[in-house]
Amino acid sequence: MRSDLTDTLRLSIPIVIAQLGVVLMGVTDNLFVGRLLGAVPLGAAGLANSLSFLMSSVGVGGLTVVAALVSTARSQNDPAAVNRLFRAGLRVAVLLSVLLGGLSALLAYFFDLFGQTAEVTALAQTFMLILSASLLPLLIFVAARQLCDGLRYPRVAMAITLLALIINAGFNYLLITGAGPFPAMGLMGSATATLLSRVFMAVAMLLYMYRSGKFRPFLESAYAVLPTTKEVWTVLRLGIPGGLTFFFEVATFSLAVVIVGWLGEDRLAAHQIAINMASVTYMMATGISSAAAIRVGAAVGQRSSAGVRRAGVAAFLLSIGFMSLAAIVFLTANEWLVSLYIRDNPAVSTIAATLVIMAGFFQLSDGIQVVALGSLRGLSDVNVPTLITLFAYWVVALPMSYVLAFPFGLDAVGVWIGLLAGLTLAAILLTWRFFQRVRRLPVLTESAPH
Repeated sequence: MRSDLTDTLRLSIPIVIAQLGVVLMGVTDNLFVGRLLGAVPLGAAGLANSLSFLMSSVGVGGLTVVAALVSTARSQNDPAAVNRLFRAGLRVAVLLSVLLGGLSALLAYFFDLFGQTAEVTALAQTFMLILSASLLPLLIFVAARQLCDGLRYPRVAMAITLLALIINAGFNYLLITGAGPFPAMGLMGSATATLLSRVFMAVAMLLYMYRSGKFRPFLESAYAVLPTTKEVWTVLRLGIPGGLTFFFEVATFSLAVVIVGWLGEDRLAAHQIAINMASVTYMMATGISSAAAIRVGAAVGQRSSAGVRRAGVAAFLLSIGFMSLAAIVFLTANEWLVSLYIRDNPAVSTIAATLVIMAGFFQLSDGIQVVALGSLRGLSDVNVPTLITLFAYWVVALPMSYVLAFPFGLDAVGVWIGLLAGLTLAAILLTWRFFQRVRRLPVLTESAPH
C-alpha cells in the first residue's frame, strides 16, 4: 500500500496544483473585485461565475472520462487508440462549447428571473456573457489536458495553468483599474481577464503537445486518417452521465448562491467568500480524484482487480488526510481567512466567518465523495453514480437548504447545513458503490497500476 500511496501522491500533486490554479483564477477575480470595487460587484461576479461554471460543468466533468480511457489504452500499448481518444475528446469539446456557450448566453439574457436586485442583475448579465465566450478555449484546454494526464504527464497542465493564473491576475488589475494604456472596464475587466487567460491556456497546451517529443508516438500524422466516430460516441456515452454528475453537484452550489441572494446582498457576498475557500479545497480533492481515475483505469487495462482496489483505497486515504487538515484550518482561522477578501464591511465579515466554519464541517464528506466518483469513473461506472448525486443534491440538499433558511429561519447557515447533508449522503452511497463494484470484479492478476 505504501507504493500505491506514493504513486497516487506523485500523480496527484501536479494535478492538484493545476486544479488549484484553475480555482485560484476565480479567487483572484473575487479578490480584485472585492478589494477594488466592493461588496455588490463581488456578489454579482460570484453569482455570474457560479452560473457560468454550472454551464461549463457538463463539459468539464464529461471530458474527464477521456483521461481514464487514455490510461487504459496506454496500459494496453495501443497508441492508435490513444490518438483516436484524443481527437474524439477535442471534437466533443467543440460540440459541447457551442451548446453550453449558447445556453449560458441565454441564461444571461433571462437573468432577471433569478430574483436578484436590479444592480446585481445588470452587472452579472454582462459578466456572464463574456464568460460564455470563454467556454470554447476552456473546453479545448480540458480536452487536450486529458491526454497529458492519461499518459501521466500532468506537469504540463500544471505549468500552463500557473502561467495563466499570473496572466489572469495581471489583466484583472490592468483592466479593472485602467492602468497605463488599458481601458478602465471595472467589473467587466475581470471577466475579460478570465477570457484572455483561457485563450492562452488552450493555445499553449496544443502548441506544447504538438512540439514535444514525449507526445510524438501518440500524435503521428498517420493516425489522422483513422476514424473517431466510435470514440466520439464512447466519450459522449460515458461523458454525458459523468458531466451530469458534476452538473448536479455544481448546480446545487450555484442554486444555493441564488437562495442566499434572496436573503440579501450582505449574505450573498459573505456566501461567495466562504464558497470560494471551500472550492479551493474541493478542486484540490478533485486532483486526487483524477489520479484515482487514471490509476484505476490503468489497473482495468492490466486486468488487475487487486490494482483497482489499491488505487481506490490509496486515493481515499490521501483525500481524507488532506481534507482533515483543511477542516482544521477553516475551523480555527476563519476570521483571518475572511480578512483576506474584505475588511471594510463588518456585517459581511461576521457572516462570512460563520459560513467558513460550516465549510470546515463538510470538508471530509466533500473529499470522500469526489474521490469515490473518480474511482468509479476509472471503472467506466457512470450511470448509477449520476442517479446517486441527483438524489443526494437535488432531492435532499437543495430542499433542505431552502426549508432551513426560510421556514426554520436559520438564514444562510441553514443553506450550508442542507449542503452538508447532501454531501455526506453522497459520500456514503458513492463509497459503498465503489467497494461493491470492486468485490464483483474477477480476480485476474495482482499487478499494481502504472
